[in-house]
Amino acid sequence: MRCDASVTRWARRETPRAEKLNALLAGEGLRAHRWSNRPGDRYPAHTHAFHKVIYVVAGSITFRLPNCGENVQLEAGDRLDLPAGVRHDAEVGGEGVTCLEAHRPS
Repeated sequence: MRCDASVTRWARRETPRAEKLNALLAGEGLRAHRWSNRPGDRYPAHTHAFHKVIYVVAGSITFRLPNCGENVQLEAGDRLDLPAGVRHDAEVGGEGVTCLEAHRPS
């Protein structure tokens, strides 16, 4: 059971732009793809065999980490680092969500 997910909150005054967030990922050698979901969409609990890095571009999404007993709400500019094997589920907020996602080799 892994519980080492980490969140980095957007601390700048300006609203993040996808280009800036993409550049931050590229600076780490990561290539992102963009995805979005409608309000209330849900993902059931699952794990991945890779380290997932997510930046929220717009809207919000809540990730639940059932093995850790944590809920993490992400809003525009926030970043989630989710190592391989961390069990999680997700629910999209009331305005929908658009994210950039990259995978770090495990």
